[in-house]
Amino acid sequence: MVKLSYQFGADSISILLLRMVFAFPFYFVISLIKRPQQKIARKDYLWLVGLGMIGYYLASYFDFLGLQYIKASLERLILFIYPTLVLLLSYLIFGKTITRKQAIGVIVTYIGLVIIFSGELAVNQSSDVILGAVLIFFSALTYAGYLTGSGWIIPKFGATVFTSYAMMISCGCVVVHYLLTKDITILSFEPEVYWIGLAMAFFATVIPSYLISYAIKLIGANSFSVFGSLGPVSTIALAYLFLDEQLSLIQLIGSVVVIGGIFLAEKKKKS
Repeated sequence: MVKLSYQFGADSISILLLRMVFAFPFYFVISLIKRPQQKIARKDYLWLVGLGMIGYYLASYFDFLGLQYIKASLERLILFIYPTLVLLLSYLIFGKTITRKQAIGVIVTYIGLVIIFSGELAVNQSSDVILGAVLIFFSALTYAGYLTGSGWIIPKFGATVFTSYAMMISCGCVVVHYLLTKDITILSFEPEVYWIGLAMAFFATVIPSYLISYAIKLIGANSFSVFGSLGPVSTIALAYLFLDEQLSLIQLIGSVVVIGGIFLAEKKKKS
């Protein structure tokens, strides 16, 4: 949907603003219904603000910006490396152990990325491809930072409350960003842009954010990560159907390597 909005003349921060503004009422209403079940310290609210800025504002902005330069299918494959970044950040910040199997998985994942981009650069040697890839990598890194930092604070707020608050904070950041950087009215786009923004807010923001929270609650993060591997596969299929994007054979091989590396990095021994 982001790529489709660009075809109608929208830019990254404008479509991000539409997405968040349309999504805000849902999160606001839910935040009024659901409240934290325990007393929250002031420092925890400060962490919430920081994580909301990193996870849903910066990560989304880098993602939308990068999509201006590379295919949606490639974007999803790069973004999908965030579990490996979570492993690395958890090791660097919290000193958590990385197993041998996880280390091999990380290495395999990045080998897959090299294969994918060697294939892309062979077809398109534009510097825009590298710029787009770097922006998407920053999106994955900021989202991984959000996941790494939020693991210990979500139980204090509850998954639903935390998600609602973090998304409203993100919305505020996007509005401020837009007001400081844009001198055009948000009402200047084609009607299709607003319909896409509304669909993105409801079907690709509000619903997934809560489904993810409840899925992790019901089946656990480990099982959820296995189903998460469908993300790049479904994006490749949807990009082919709606955006006429295609991957070369070498890129498809690289995609399999990336997904295999993620599986290996996330898989844990059964007790």
